[in-house]
This record gives sequence, C-alpha cells and structure tokens, in this order.
Amino acid sequence: MEQHRTRPAQDGQQGQRGTRRGSAPLPPQARGGTRDAQARGTQARGAGPRRPPAAVRRPPPPVVRAVRRLPNPRLTGLGVGLFCTALMLALGGLDALLFGASPTVYGVLFLPVCVLTAAWVRKADLVTAVIVVPIAFVLGLVLVADSGDGTGDRLMGLFTALATEAGWLYGGTLLAGVIVTVRKVRLMRRRVARNRPPA
Repeated sequence: MEQHRTRPAQDGQQGQRGTRRGSAPLPPQARGGTRDAQARGTQARGAGPRRPPAAVRRPPPPVVRAVRRLPNPRLTGLGVGLFCTALMLALGGLDALLFGASPTVYGVLFLPVCVLTAAWVRKADLVTAVIVVPIAFVLGLVLVADSGDGTGDRLMGLFTALATEAGWLYGGTLLAGVIVTVRKVRLMRRRVARNRPPA
C-alpha cells in the first residue's frame, strides 16, 4: 500500500510562509548597531554645521576707556565753528592774562582744540573742521600777538606772530585733517558693509 507524504509538503508550505512573512530576526548586536547609527544620523541632522568658537575680545587699554567716557557730542558746521572760535578766543585771553601772551603756550593749547573740533563735528560736516581750525587760530592770536597803538602796528604784530608760530598752525590743522580723514574712511567702510548683499 502506498502512503502519502504530507509532512514534507507542510514543511515546504511553512518555509514559504516564513519567507513571505520576512527574513529571520536580527541578533541584538545588529539591532543595537542599527539604532546607534540612526541616532547618530538624527543628531547630525539636528546639529547642522558646526560654527567656529567666537573669538574672545580683550578689554581695551585704559587710554581708550578714558576717551570713551568723555562726552561725544555731534556739532553742525556752524556749531563747531562757533565752538572752536570761542574756545580759542578764551584761551588767547587767558594766555595774555596768566602767561604774559606767550605764543608757545597758545600753540600748545591749540592742539587739543583741534582734536576736539575734528572729533565732535558731525559726519555730514567733516570738511568744516579743517576750514574752521586755522581761522579760529588767527582770531585768538590777535589777543596774544604784540600790539601797538595804531592799526598798522597791530597788523604787523599779528603777521609776525603768524610767521613765528606757523608750525603750531600747520600742526594743528594737519592733526584735525588726519582725524577727519580717519572718520571719513570708517564711514565709507560702514556704508559698503551695509550695502553688501548677504552671502
């Protein structure tokens, strides 16, 4: 009598079903490696490109701190002209009263006035500082120069003082010009940086 073989067929059907359902489960080591790789990928996506650490700024020197604490007004062209002229007239009068009308003292006091004039003028009137400074020097020098009885003597004393103290006049004007030029260059760089399209 012939016996039907049913078990191998069942085994084949079970193998086909197991193949359809999916492959054999992965070992725990492989599962852990896959999860770690996925977690690393998620962290890398969330982190994005690493930015370089910000540079540590050093505190400015004491001289710069002292300058920053000073008042920093912004005067118009007319305002800076009145300021410089009034200050030089006042310094000329003090020089005549306290130091016997010393041209050297007057020239030394003229330099900080030039610095303040060039630093306090507003950005739109930077050129005005260079024009105002020599005019104020001449007006204040009238009180310091040797004066006689007549108008001719006064003019002669003024021209003599201008000739002998021309170094202070040129030095103060040059100092104001340098400060104005530096401010103008910084202003132009800021404008270029603002108009530059973002990368």
